[in-house]
Amino acid sequence: MTDNKSVQRVKTYLSEQFHLAPEQIESMFPCFITTLVTHMQSLENALASNDLTLTGKAAHTMKGALLNLGMGECAKIALLIEEKAKRGDSADLKKLIEELQVHLASIINE
Repeated sequence: MTDNKSVQRVKTYLSEQFHLAPEQIESMFPCFITTLVTHMQSLENALASNDLTLTGKAAHTMKGALLNLGMGECAKIALLIEEKAKRGDSADLKKLIEELQVHLASIINE
């Protein structure tokens, strides 16, 4: 199920922050989605390999992508993952990544 409100919020953010025309946003949006999917896969793979350094770096990259799309709440989750991984604290990382997946599902499944 697509959450059109989430998608519309991102598109509005892109329009306001980057002064993009609606047709520019529509043409670029699939690339943004592909980028989010790729970053999410990198984050999942890093965690699956039990490499906390790589997990922290992947979360940092994901955080930047989310901030560029105006997805501040999701970026906060990515920051928490990044900070925990950098401290060597693997507790709850899988749960946090799953939470991030849930939040992103409405955008990624657009």
